[in-house]
Amino acid sequence: MKDRLLRAGRLLRALSDAALWLAGIGLVAMTGMVAYQVFMRYVLNSSPPWTEAGAIMIMSWFIFLGAAVGVRENFHMGFDVLLYMLPSGSKPWLRTISDVSVFIFAAGMIFYGGELAVRFWSTRIPVLGLPQTFTYLPIVIAGVLMCLFSVERVLLRLAGEPVDDAEADPMITEA
Repeated sequence: MKDRLLRAGRLLRALSDAALWLAGIGLVAMTGMVAYQVFMRYVLNSSPPWTEAGAIMIMSWFIFLGAAVGVRENFHMGFDVLLYMLPSGSKPWLRTISDVSVFIFAAGMIFYGGELAVRFWSTRIPVLGLPQTFTYLPIVIAGVLMCLFSVERVLLRLAGEPVDDAEADPMITEA
């Protein structure tokens, strides 16, 4: 079972890397769009209407993809006060509770984001000509990735893999 988990971990690492690359490309593309919009508006006095809507859509994509990668890399927000105060033996339990909480939140993202995506499929973004669904789709995709990444962390922790080792988390001290 441990071998399967490690193989799945390599696949999820590749998925995480791809999401991070897409988020980075989206950030660069959004920056280019905004720069183009500023140039067109203030230099040529002719702002294209699609740049603002396009930049906002791309921003939602890279924010949600980056958040999903943050779950895999354990960079998401958390309340670590208890980790400082409790004995080190309780830390894996608290981290597992955190991962389960992330999973539940991400499942909500999938469900409610999916409802939005389905509901607005027939509505078009006027200046882009795309379905409004493309605005809500990153919520669903990031939710799926967050679920996968949080389950991976819990399963690896249960298999005895060093998910919360000192290199990955400076708060963990060796006994």
